[in-house]
Amino acid sequence: MTQQALLIVAHGSRRQASNQEVAALVDFIAQIVPLEVRVEHAFLELANPKFSDALQQLLSDGVNQIDVFPYFLAAGTHVVDDLPAIIAQHKAQFPDAQINLIQHLGKMPGLAELIAQQINLI
Repeated sequence: MTQQALLIVAHGSRRQASNQEVAALVDFIAQIVPLEVRVEHAFLELANPKFSDALQQLLSDGVNQIDVFPYFLAAGTHVVDDLPAIIAQHKAQFPDAQINLIQHLGKMPGLAELIAQQINLI
């Protein structure tokens, strides 16, 4: 049986309120996606849970289909190099699992329109 998860990955901050803001957003997302999809958050740096640890936990729990959403505006080193490298390590450990790195936030269709709407330009 397929067990599915969405793992939202942010940079992480020394400022705890920023990390809590990410966690709150992820909790809200978890309320609006189908109940059978497990929704978790993780950070690459400076905060816990760490991305590698969260991914390991999902896989150890038997989740075999994981979509990783990079909560990043631009395709910097973390999006282009770090996330794929960590995912590759886990795919080697769990070859039957499907781990998909989906487009980062900055590439999402409609983002420009959303920003313009927020300042009443459209």
